[in-house]
Amino acid sequence: MTLFSSTIDQLHNGLDGAELRQNTIANNIANADTPNYKARQANFEHTLDDAKRQFDSQKTDGRHVNFGSGHREAYTSVDRSRSYNHNGNSVDMDKEMAAMANNQIYQSALIDRMDGQFGSLKTALGGQ
Repeated sequence: MTLFSSTIDQLHNGLDGAELRQNTIANNIANADTPNYKARQANFEHTLDDAKRQFDSQKTDGRHVNFGSGHREAYTSVDRSRSYNHNGNSVDMDKEMAAMANNQIYQSALIDRMDGQFGSLKTALGGQ
């Protein structure tokens, strides 16, 4: 059961990261006309990579090496080097809208996979 719940946990972590990214993009769009606002970017792929490495390398012996680097949090960062608008604002609406569409596809894929995992669990428990 550990392997199955680990899959659900990783899908949940991916959804948390996608939610952070969606909120960050929405905040950037909301501040598109704010003078000197610098667009933020959500970064969570490193946490998923660590989780995947831990998932792919299950320890069967206490002497095995840990492949993950521990729990790392998602974060947002600011790129202060660019300014797209005359007022010092760095929000590129085309880039933000494309990122939002990409993130929505990513979220939908994770939700579909999570639904499949719960469907498998329901079937295993004798449901239909």
